Amino acid sequence: MKWLLVLCTLIFVVSIGLSFRTDNTVYELLDMLEVNRVVRHVEYNWPIALYGYLPESPLDMYFIETGGSLHTHIQNRNTMVPILINEEFVGTVVFLNDFSSEINAIHTRFSLIFYIQMALLIAVIGLFAAYWYTTILRPFHKLERFAANVAAGDLDTPLEMDRQNRFGAFSESFDIMREQLAIARENERRANISKKELVASLSHDIKTPAASIKIIAELYEAKHGDTPEMKSIVNKIDQIDLLISNMFSATLEELTQLKVYPTEVSTKELEQDILEADFKHKIMPFTLPECVLTIDRLRFRQIIDNIIGNAYKYADTKMEITAGFEGKMFMLSIRDFGPGVSKEELGLLSEKFYRAENAAGKSGTGLGLYLSEYFMKEMGGTLDFENSGGLCVVIGFPV
Repeated sequence: MKWLLVLCTLIFVVSIGLSFRTDNTVYELLDMLEVNRVVRHVEYNWPIALYGYLPESPLDMYFIETGGSLHTHIQNRNTMVPILINEEFVGTVVFLNDFSSEINAIHTRFSLIFYIQMALLIAVIGLFAAYWYTTILRPFHKLERFAANVAAGDLDTPLEMDRQNRFGAFSESFDIMREQLAIARENERRANISKKELVASLSHDIKTPAASIKIIAELYEAKHGDTPEMKSIVNKIDQIDLLISNMFSATLEELTQLKVYPTEVSTKELEQDILEADFKHKIMPFTLPECVLTIDRLRFRQIIDNIIGNAYKYADTKMEITAGFEGKMFMLSIRDFGPGVSKEELGLLSEKFYRAENAAGKSGTGLGLYLSEYFMKEMGGTLDFENSGGLCVVIGFPV
């Protein structure tokens, strides 16, 4: 870059020098010593110039008295020297200049200088363009292609770089970033595999004691009769077994791919599911309008367990359940009487892994309400949150 600046400066200096040299050529057409001799002779021998007597000289000249017209001589670009006698202007000595040949020479010289300057300027522009493309544009084109490859998930193609280029270190940093992204992606893949293996192992380990508990409960039920408490225990163990099976299958697919199988279920059955989930008996007496809904009962139990479990954990108050029809939707509201959450957090409660400010110090993963909303959407319903004297969860089922 420095040599380009030096070259441009040199061209500028040479151009200025040639221009001054050309401008001074006009004034070198006359013999200035002869001009001064003639002028001094006229001044010393005044007033003979008035009668046309001028000294002999190789120069062509005229004397124009005061008041005479100089217009023609000015147009012809003749040299004019005023004559002062006793500080009084008495006339002008005009020296004729023959500019024709000299002007042609000047034009030729100017044309040559112009073409040389243009050629040098084009050369400098070409060199600068080549330098700019090589050192700036081409590296950025490479970087653009590299970024497109990374965005497409290609972390194996390295970024070609020239360490001699001023962008070499810059390019190397991006290539290091690519390598780190590739390492991070591989670590994530291995972590996902480890997570799935852990979930599968835990699912298998939990299934065994759950099956033992179910057997003991069935033996106790056979010995002491069919009591509501034992029936609830057996139902909950069946629910746990299904959930564990789902968790095992979820290791092979994303959580959002858990299957939903809607069937016709009466609201009386949903009432029973709600009462079984309320093992602390915090829900005030309620009755659901009788109708038949097409839902997945297992997923409904999961939803209710999540909602009631959160109310136990964060509010630990009585709960109120109301239900009714709004258009073609059956709306079920479950409200606690706790402090609720801020308006800003209402829309975030069902976000994956999100936990509100009041969750500090309490166990949880932030997946319960996320899965609940997913299950409701899969069943064609809705799940919303309101602050209404506490936190109110509104579930909507299509009728």
